[in-house]
Amino acid sequence: MLRVSLLFVLFFIALTVNAYEKRNLLQKKATVDQVKASLVSKASWIKYPAYANRNGWDAFTGSLKDELIKEGEAYLNYTWKVVTASDYLEYERSGSRVAMENPFGANNIALSRLVFAELAEGKGRFMNQIINGVWQTCEMSSWVLSAHLGAQKTKRSLPDYREEIIDLTSADMGSFLSWTWYFLHDEFDKVNPVIAAKLRTNIQKRILEPYMQRSDYWWQAFNYKTGVLVNNWNPWCNSNVLTCFLLLEEDDTKLAAAVHRTMQSVDHFINYVQADGACEEGPSYWGHAAGKLYDYLQLLSNASNGKLSIFHEPMIKHMGEYIARSYVGNGWVVNFADASAKGGGDAGVVYRYGKAVNSTEMQAFAAYLVQANKGKVEINASRDFFRSIENISSYKDLLGTKPSLPTANYSWYPQTQFCYMKTNTGFFFAGKAGFNNESHNHNDVGTFSFYVNEVPMFIDAGVGTYTRQTFSSERYTIWTMQSNYHNLPMINNKPQQFGAQYKAKDVLFDAKKNLFSADISNAYNKEAAVKKWIRSYTLSTNQLIIDDAFELTELKEANQINFMTWAKPDISKAGIVLLEKEGQSVKMQYDATQFDATIETIPQTDQRLSRVWGSEIYRLSLTAKKQQLKGRYKFVITKNESLNGK
Repeated sequence: MLRVSLLFVLFFIALTVNAYEKRNLLQKKATVDQVKASLVSKASWIKYPAYANRNGWDAFTGSLKDELIKEGEAYLNYTWKVVTASDYLEYERSGSRVAMENPFGANNIALSRLVFAELAEGKGRFMNQIINGVWQTCEMSSWVLSAHLGAQKTKRSLPDYREEIIDLTSADMGSFLSWTWYFLHDEFDKVNPVIAAKLRTNIQKRILEPYMQRSDYWWQAFNYKTGVLVNNWNPWCNSNVLTCFLLLEEDDTKLAAAVHRTMQSVDHFINYVQADGACEEGPSYWGHAAGKLYDYLQLLSNASNGKLSIFHEPMIKHMGEYIARSYVGNGWVVNFADASAKGGGDAGVVYRYGKAVNSTEMQAFAAYLVQANKGKVEINASRDFFRSIENISSYKDLLGTKPSLPTANYSWYPQTQFCYMKTNTGFFFAGKAGFNNESHNHNDVGTFSFYVNEVPMFIDAGVGTYTRQTFSSERYTIWTMQSNYHNLPMINNKPQQFGAQYKAKDVLFDAKKNLFSADISNAYNKEAAVKKWIRSYTLSTNQLIIDDAFELTELKEANQINFMTWAKPDISKAGIVLLEKEGQSVKMQYDATQFDATIETIPQTDQRLSRVWGSEIYRLSLTAKKQQLKGRYKFVITKNESLNGK
């Protein structure tokens, strides 16, 4: 993240969107031949004890041993679920993803708990169930989610035996099963050699061969063209593919070629991410984007004894520290795009990433997350074997780290155009400019969130449960994606539009004045008839001022300024909006001669949203009483001292 010196307080950013920069940090480290010379044997880089090394596993698991065993015992009588053809087809029929994902996910959790219990105990007690789970998984036609099978040539949600697709979960399963094979194949052979052979063949056919034979998986980005998204799928899939090759490929020449191929692919992701390191997909996706990049880079560094490492690159550190800077407190995070308003990252991943890039801020933040979780570290990451075993490895060090939150008063991401500001009086402001074709995009150029003493007051609702509509041409029929359900104006009663051309301009951040502003007029199409709409935010110790200076080319319908809130707005007094939630209260003042105020109650029937917000949230709409070609609106938010009793 770029930290702004007060010597250079004024920043004017005029950037094109999708600012792909051909950095190629990984490819610059090594050619294929240099990769081959850099890679070391598995015995050299894998520091975990072999299955038969019982003293080693006792020392490795330490105080976690009993917990790991207990978790596995819950699945000793588990009945393995069959994912039926109807489960896959339900995605086409109703748009439901969970029909297929729930039984598949339940099996994966069971297998993970059983494998780690067996590694911890080492008595063979869990082996029959592990073999059942491995066999059941290998018998599946595909490890790809129904929602992702549209990548097949058939475009259907039923697995086509004629084509292998690598998606997030198939790559996860390939990696998990590769580690399972690595640790347990000798034990499988004692039962029947077919088990390990079948497992290895499945990974070969589903992951290793198609990855080397195909260049058209979109996430590989081998055919990258300007404007194309390269998101979390890239490091997520590549980290798992790399694992499969490192654990299973015995031919040194083939291994080097495969590793270098993953480096070429991951470079496209690093090239796509802005230099400031912000995750445009939001904090909920940080663990899958920057976090998975960390996993990839750590594996690459391990397997080369540190020769193939780019952890020293400033951008990689910026990408890591973004997760700490986006944390508001008490579980709340800045949630632009498809991110949830609650989260904060996997403490183990944050900690290890912080160690790798020498960020004490990340390490302390990871310890804070553990403290906030009442001292508990989540160990088993289900089908993510590498994170689970690394969580065990780093457990003791993480618990011994002193917790704290970042202390910076502001964080400015000039390329991504995210701005966070906070005060010692308990205010936390987050605003964005950007454009309306970011990964997991919402039409939200110019929006903001505002928190008082870690309580959300003006909010971004987030996103509901994913269905077929979420990632289709129907995406912007969903209310959570629309600008009129963000803290933004409807100009001439028109919302913002989707597309890379709908973007902010004249973006400005002044650290000395705590001022963030952007002209958001280009985020609306010509029907809005807007020439200029400069949205400015100024934060001080006792107030947030929102200023809209606009100029229209035509008068059509009344402008409407919308605000999304967690608390039900009290608009009983003209010109004043009162919000009170969880012991905090704010007052927003507006010109009552300019606006009529109305409230829309939005029931939260989707569980993904209701888990965060409860049964309902609200939209406050201030509709202009007078139409004018040129004008200015001003809104002042302060703590409501009378209700706070301060």
